[in-house]
Amino acid sequence: MSADLDSEKLLAATAAVRRVRPGMRIALGTGSTTAYAVRALVDRFPEGGGISAVASSSLTERLARELGLKVGPLLASDRFDVMIDGADEVAPTLDLTKGGGGALFREKFLARLSRELIIMVDHTKLVPALGTRSAIPVEVVPFARPVLVEQLALHRVASVVRTQSDGERPFLTDNGNEILDLRPPDPVTDPARLDDQLRSMPGVVETGLFCGLAHRVFVGLPDGTVQEILPSHPVQAVS
Repeated sequence: MSADLDSEKLLAATAAVRRVRPGMRIALGTGSTTAYAVRALVDRFPEGGGISAVASSSLTERLARELGLKVGPLLASDRFDVMIDGADEVAPTLDLTKGGGGALFREKFLARLSRELIIMVDHTKLVPALGTRSAIPVEVVPFARPVLVEQLALHRVASVVRTQSDGERPFLTDNGNEILDLRPPDPVTDPARLDDQLRSMPGVVETGLFCGLAHRVFVGLPDGTVQEILPSHPVQAVS
């Protein structure tokens, strides 16, 4: 990752954190941009600000705890004031590809419990259609994976089992599942339909297609400014 893109991520994360107010209950995503946001939260609220959080991964939770942010388990009654997260791709509709960090199920689960989902990205993540820049992650039950790979291939969708850093063992999510990174033959023009199709396949736990969930996107730009993008359609917030 270039220093320039890291700077853009920091800009976007700092802008996103400005929407957090004292006493809020927040959800935290996973990934390098979320790590910048966690640090920005601690800088903004050095005494904690009465903020409490739930993290979408053990990685984010560990970082937040190390920096002194109050992080706890998901509660049965949880509704979050805001969720802050990154993305691998952002379409003009603000539909997203997420899951590069492997936490897509928990991220989407927390996003659906949040009154506002704020996405932070560098400028390279803006794409004309999903599937243009990044693979589309799908979390799958390990037992079902061989069958799913075959079924996807019949529909001309290439899939690769994500591996750990050794390049041999399958990567495992915090839920104990595996990740298939999909490459559809064409850019995805109807991500909601593809999301439904994939989730209907037995053995698929969740997809990295986040459709109609983002309330705003902050984009760090090469000139040192931040662009804020709002959806062209209403996004329903949880009550």
